[in-house]
Amino acid sequence: ASLRDATATTVLDVHISNPTTSRAEAVLLLPLPRGAVVGGFDFLGTAAESDARLLRADEARATYDEIVRRVRDPALLEFAGHDLLRSSVFPVEPGGRQQVRVRFEHLLEVEGGRLDYVLPRSENLARRVPWDVQVDVEAGQSVAGLYSPSHELVVQRTGDSRLSALVATADRDLPGPFRLSCLLEAGRLSTSVFTTPDPVEGGGYFLVLGGGPAAGLDAGERPAPTPRELTLVVDRSGSMAGGKLDQARAACLQVVEGLRDGERFQLVDYSNGVGRFAAEPVVKDADTVAAARAWLAALRPGGGTNIHDALVAALRPAPAEGFLPLVLFLTDGLPTVGRTAEGDIHAAVAAANTHGKRVFTFGVGADVNAPLLDQVADRTRASAAYVLPGEDVERVVASVYRRLDGPVFTEPVVTVLDAAGAEDPGRVADLVPVVVPDLFAGDVMLLMGRYRGEAPFALRLAGQLHGDPHAVEVAVDPARARVEHAFVGRLWAARQVAYLVDAIRQAGGGRRGGPSPLDDPRFAELGREILRLSTRFGILTEYTAFLATEGTDLADWDALNMACVGELEGKAVAVRSGAGAVSQAWNFNARKMQARVNLSNRLMSDDLEEVELGGVQQLADGALFKQGARWVDARLVESERATEPPREIVFGSEAYRALLDELVSAGRQALASLPGDVLLSIDGDVVLLRNPLPEPGPADDGC
Repeated sequence: ASLRDATATTVLDVHISNPTTSRAEAVLLLPLPRGAVVGGFDFLGTAAESDARLLRADEARATYDEIVRRVRDPALLEFAGHDLLRSSVFPVEPGGRQQVRVRFEHLLEVEGGRLDYVLPRSENLARRVPWDVQVDVEAGQSVAGLYSPSHELVVQRTGDSRLSALVATADRDLPGPFRLSCLLEAGRLSTSVFTTPDPVEGGGYFLVLGGGPAAGLDAGERPAPTPRELTLVVDRSGSMAGGKLDQARAACLQVVEGLRDGERFQLVDYSNGVGRFAAEPVVKDADTVAAARAWLAALRPGGGTNIHDALVAALRPAPAEGFLPLVLFLTDGLPTVGRTAEGDIHAAVAAANTHGKRVFTFGVGADVNAPLLDQVADRTRASAAYVLPGEDVERVVASVYRRLDGPVFTEPVVTVLDAAGAEDPGRVADLVPVVVPDLFAGDVMLLMGRYRGEAPFALRLAGQLHGDPHAVEVAVDPARARVEHAFVGRLWAARQVAYLVDAIRQAGGGRRGGPSPLDDPRFAELGREILRLSTRFGILTEYTAFLATEGTDLADWDALNMACVGELEGKAVAVRSGAGAVSQAWNFNARKMQARVNLSNRLMSDDLEEVELGGVQQLADGALFKQGARWVDARLVESERATEPPREIVFGSEAYRALLDELVSAGRQALASLPGDVLLSIDGDVVLLRNPLPEPGPADDGC
């Protein structure tokens, strides 16, 4: 796709294969954005002349209905409401392939200073076909950043207004539409907002997208980035012997060499005690880099792990005036020397960090206290990362350090204002992240929360922009909330679950054989909220995976709550180190910083392997759980109404078409696109859709 100002030109190369032993005809049905204009349709191979037709949404609806009724597969209903390109592709030879190239243009959605590009694709987990996506952007003004809530991007900037983005290899087969937002530069700090309604509780959810000035070719006219003062803290205990310490040395040297001339650094090593490279941080130049190289080479492993004293040594010294103080803290073990209790170390960090240093923690291997490292990072506007067994320390440290280039907007503070500009904190609840992190060059800021009521309000972001005080107000108008932005609610819920789980994890740190924090009604309430959010949004965690397990009784909310409490007790509270703790920490940090929807519920297992949890579908603004041959609406599970006698609607009937019209008008037609019985909550009623199961054959091949 090529984005030029507010116009997108998309070229799709569609590869069709014929697995049968006979020459065949393929019918291509391609949903397109509303208002798209097809400029080209070509067969790249031997084929008859094209008979492609572009059908607008109303005419396309009749085509969808006819094919769905004939093939008896409701999957296409997901795209009712879209324009449709229909073509016959003939011949496709036995065992052969055919390629079709489609070119179309459409106007982008424009929301304030943001351009939105969407390429339709099924959210159905069963219909996953790999695709490669590249988008070239050339805007008429500087671009503050690109953001995709659907796929991980690899972005290359070639100028202030020119960027290129590729979908990362790991996300090639993800279901769901491809979404890309281009945030145009507007002043020193650019912002935009997405909103989506909450039809159950009222109000809705918002996501503020923020970006700093583009760091392009004319950067000489822009403010210089805030200089950094970096302290690298290296564990050299006996367990670091061999490759781990070698990799840690290389990581530290790479970081030091990556500093800009004039920025400052310090190196700290620890085992039983603590050592320093210099009496105080030094300015990076050729001489200090050479000295750091020699100092790192002389490090030898031995002794225990004095995490307490190492953190205090890194945090106490005052940074130089005008520098942003960052700490990279690396350990491969549990605290074994000095003060070792989690509570004591937390208290020491709070007392010593009077200068607001950001502590980015790195746990190497599985023998680390993961909740401790997470909390140290989270309380200091930073993040934790984990080097899994077999991974390279240098690579993980480098990936985090690359994000810390060029501090743009630091120490952000959020204030909620009403339409008249007066403080009105009651309009917003559950703002995440709880502590807003700094914004670095090339990155985007994501701020999410729930809003109450339907009156407009504003969020005031105040902080230090390139070292100078700066504030911007972001207007939020609930009247502009759209179901199409349902990803906002899912992202908020994932982050909120992360913080609720971590509150229980951290409370478990001081247990020492005493009562579980889940015996406390306050923490038991957190457990119920974790279950409710996981159910409502279809967000499965290691603590709520049972929701999608065959045989789980979704009608027994008390049993579901007991199961959730049991999982939290056995994992979040009881497990502090080892592979299970590291996997939970990995999942916590992924959810805490989640910027993209996770339709397939990817997470890290206790075996430190990435897995996906099936049995739940996130469609439109809803979620459905599989129970045998039936799909059950999460809203019925949450409200304990899954056993109420439903109103039955049979596939293909007049009542079915009327219900589909209602769903299309609300942008929720995807809820009717699953095979088999689908139990839905519709305007307060319990409705059972009697959808057919697809018959085996060509219609069941996922095309």
